[in-house]
Amino acid sequence: MKSEPQEQSWELVQEQIKFDKDGLVPAIVQDADSKNVLMMAYMNRESLKRSMETGETWFWSRSRGELWHKGGSSGHTQKIVSAHYDCDGDTLLFLVNPAGPACHTGETTCFYRGFASPALAAAEPGAGAASGRHRFSVLEELEQIIAEREKERPEGAYTTYLFDKGVDKILKKVGEETAETIIAAKNKDNAELRLEVSDLIYHLLVLLQERKLPLDDIMAELERRHERPRRD
Repeated sequence: MKSEPQEQSWELVQEQIKFDKDGLVPAIVQDADSKNVLMMAYMNRESLKRSMETGETWFWSRSRGELWHKGGSSGHTQKIVSAHYDCDGDTLLFLVNPAGPACHTGETTCFYRGFASPALAAAEPGAGAASGRHRFSVLEELEQIIAEREKERPEGAYTTYLFDKGVDKILKKVGEETAETIIAAKNKDNAELRLEVSDLIYHLLVLLQERKLPLDDIMAELERRHERPRRD
């Protein structure tokens, strides 16, 4: 049996990290709560040092040739929960609590655009899900995260924006996502449909939270309907 991985001081770890010829290493940033991959950027020794000393992510901009503090100007900072490096020492992973969207477009994650192929469409549904997880576990987790966002109202977060604007804005988004779901279905574009249905479910969960209607009540109603005698 392999022992549990031991945490090491970052000063020692950085000597095991394989920076490339330009002194850089890719760093993946993941939401500590939702586990969504938020972004990928590059770090050098100095940005890694600042990240670990300040507890917030710093990167190296290859285009500008300078250090940049994520959220330094926008306020959308990323508080580091934990830091990891892979088996080859050539990639970093940071789990963070974001104070707002990761993407400069305003999207929560930089990976908000999907693409597909016939091979992906033919894959067994749910094949990518983590083994041992209930197939609807993500809904429970998302409901919890939305409830936390409503309570804490982190500045710059999209969910905070919806709650601040109130039920009319939330209903407007539910309507928009419903229309986009219909369009994707009419276009017979399953890749787009998957994205739109995901957006719709998210906004429905926000609506339920705003109305203080637990998802469990919805599931119980569906269960009651399922148990009713069928009328053929």
